[in-house]
Amino acid sequence: MLLHVPHAGTEIPAWTRPHLLLDDPALATETAALTDHYTDRIALIGAARAALRPWVLVNRVSRFVVDPERFPDEREELAVVGMAAVYTHGTRRQRIRADDAEHRDALLAAHYTPWAGAVADMVDARLAATGRAVLIDVHSYPSEPLPYELHADGPRPPVCLGTDPVHTPAALVAAAREAFGGLGEVGTDSPFRGCYVPMRHYGVDPRVRSLMIELRRDAYLVEPAGPVTAGLAAAAAALGVLVDAVS
Repeated sequence: MLLHVPHAGTEIPAWTRPHLLLDDPALATETAALTDHYTDRIALIGAARAALRPWVLVNRVSRFVVDPERFPDEREELAVVGMAAVYTHGTRRQRIRADDAEHRDALLAAHYTPWAGAVADMVDARLAATGRAVLIDVHSYPSEPLPYELHADGPRPPVCLGTDPVHTPAALVAAAREAFGGLGEVGTDSPFRGCYVPMRHYGVDPRVRSLMIELRRDAYLVEPAGPVTAGLAAAAAALGVLVDAVS
């Protein structure tokens, strides 16, 4: 069992900052809007509550450097709004980075490829040890849609489960519905869909199972970026219950 937290990070290495076309206030606004605030805390508390502690993988680098969840090429659905692995546009579809293939490749080499390799290696280790790997992808999203969203017209429940036709068995969805039911409505694939599977395993190894947990932010913090509310402890407890059920 692995808890994958890709979007809680806020670190922006100094060498990448000059390439962002945002002054400090604009970057702070974008960071507040897009960071999955406190999802690292939720994952760590949930892991500690579980009877059998899972691995927790937390990306500390901001998604404004690279987004490790996205495909790095035109397969990525959000490439149409400039938000593939290296963003060229922000939440309001405004330009935030110039088109620079050399800088893009440097960002991918420094942050995207190492993260992807590390997660894939962890999955391989679990497969070797137990014959299966279950990856829970921990995210959050705002209560009101942002302009970049491509599927903003659908429901925005307190908990959204993102699924994959190959890697998300029905039993995993059912376990998550049961675990998170106390937080309110638990929806599926709206407003966000899919879940993270390393490219090494994606679509080819059904022993790798994955589910995305998207928590609506007003369920556990004061939007956009905190402070937290009692909902954080409830979400962490629910995650611990899910880990126990799947383990």
